[in-house]
Amino acid sequence: MPKITIDGIAVEASNNDTILTAAASAGITIPTMCRLEGRDPLGACRVCTVEIIGAPTLAAACSMPVREGMEILTNSKRARNARRTVVELMLSEHEGECTTCERGGDCELQELARNMGIREIRYPGETAGGDIDNSTAALVRDSAKCIKCRRCVAVCPVGAITEHSHVALVEAALDDPNRHVVVQTAPAIRAALGEEFGRPPGTLVTGKMVTALRRLGFDAVFDTDFTADLTIIEEGTELLTRLKTVLKDGGEAALPMFTSCSPGWIQYAEYYWPDILDNLSTCKSPQQMFGALAKTYYAGKAGVDAKDMTVVSIMPCTAKKFEAAREEMNSSGCQDVDYVLTTRELASLIKRAGLNLMELEDGKMDAPLGIASGAADIFANTGGVMEAALRTVWEIVTGTPLPMENLHVKPLTTLEGVKIAEVTLTGCKPEWDFLEGVTARLAVAHGLANAGALLKKIKSGEETLHFVEIMTCPGGCIGGGGQPRYTTDEVRKARIGAIFAEDEGKELRKSHENPAVEQLYAEFLGEPLGQMSHELLHTHYHEREKVKS
Repeated sequence: MPKITIDGIAVEASNNDTILTAAASAGITIPTMCRLEGRDPLGACRVCTVEIIGAPTLAAACSMPVREGMEILTNSKRARNARRTVVELMLSEHEGECTTCERGGDCELQELARNMGIREIRYPGETAGGDIDNSTAALVRDSAKCIKCRRCVAVCPVGAITEHSHVALVEAALDDPNRHVVVQTAPAIRAALGEEFGRPPGTLVTGKMVTALRRLGFDAVFDTDFTADLTIIEEGTELLTRLKTVLKDGGEAALPMFTSCSPGWIQYAEYYWPDILDNLSTCKSPQQMFGALAKTYYAGKAGVDAKDMTVVSIMPCTAKKFEAAREEMNSSGCQDVDYVLTTRELASLIKRAGLNLMELEDGKMDAPLGIASGAADIFANTGGVMEAALRTVWEIVTGTPLPMENLHVKPLTTLEGVKIAEVTLTGCKPEWDFLEGVTARLAVAHGLANAGALLKKIKSGEETLHFVEIMTCPGGCIGGGGQPRYTTDEVRKARIGAIFAEDEGKELRKSHENPAVEQLYAEFLGEPLGQMSHELLHTHYHEREKVKS
């Protein structure tokens, strides 16, 4: 355990500490810009510069490991001046129209400059470009705002990368008296939207959100949870069908089966793992299932032509914008989901309308596409899709409820990057007797680095699995790229806790017991994996060619 001093304070650091983490343990905050929690330090921006007594040069605290006997100064004149110069140089190349910037009032660079007392820039220069790249359906990049911090692969601190906004398009649809505009809200939204209105992470605002959406003018307010329940029925049936083909019929089927709810994960697989595309569930995501049903099943009930309907999604995920624009997503005869707003964009829309979210009364979702189980709520969390599927598949196969400790499958509820669980099937019904005694091996991964590591183990034969859940964002959808900033593990845990509370507070906690889903099959879809289900609820994926630099 290295013994060091930081600003004259004796600190006993751990062997894995950097100067930055050792200082934090001593109650000393060193400013950073390129650092991201849970990722290897970059040392790129040099904002965290500190002085080490006896060293000829200053060091980046985020990437410099501690060594026995180090004497570190975090607040020396030399360190302060160096940091200030670094930030001034960043500002000199940064297009700083703060009053109209997407990150106005929520900008790390602006906060750094303020804390350092920078009131003017001594090194006026030219901005880094000015090109606007809006070539993707999900994101827009403004090169004039780039500060070369290298965080753009995960999160942008100063507004150089923003979501491709659909706010104006949604407002136009709501203002058009000839449009029937409906909205669906993903489960992760209700545990995060309150943060945009000054509430702590994990504050549930489900009912207030519903009322706000009605006040904005939506003709119907529905819940993506409804089609999350539907996803479990279709995906669970698909998994059982594959297992039956292999274990009972002696045929071939692609195993393990991977979930297909996360559009970032799907595109990652299309680009980097095309050989496993057959292993992906053919189920569309709940967002896209909803769009297809809204413009067919609901349109018929409401007496509205699909061409006169606008379907808006509220999602925690910028990649959902890309997903909605995929050419395969038009089962209704037109684009199934028209516009996608992130949690941040919804907050902006509510504020523009002058609504005080936290003062609104609690409303309820509309039927039939607003009725959902607690199993659908936990789709927001890493491990949630897997647990929801287990609740249903176990009961289909055995006729008894899934044994759960304190209402949940505990091995699936942590923030570990990769989680492995085993479930041995016992007491199977006669038609499922080929599964009696089978130990199903399950895996959950969140974050694409963890997903890639797991895929390598599967490909090498190191891991043999039956069912795998993968989500792109750390923590799952509650940590999505469209959620309120800043997202740390503590914030993720608070949101996850809120989602579990939402689930636990419902009498209906299993997808297959959702009466509105049962009615949908009886009136419209027929059987799970049947012809109508395949046409509306399932899709295919294809290899994509990587762009060569």
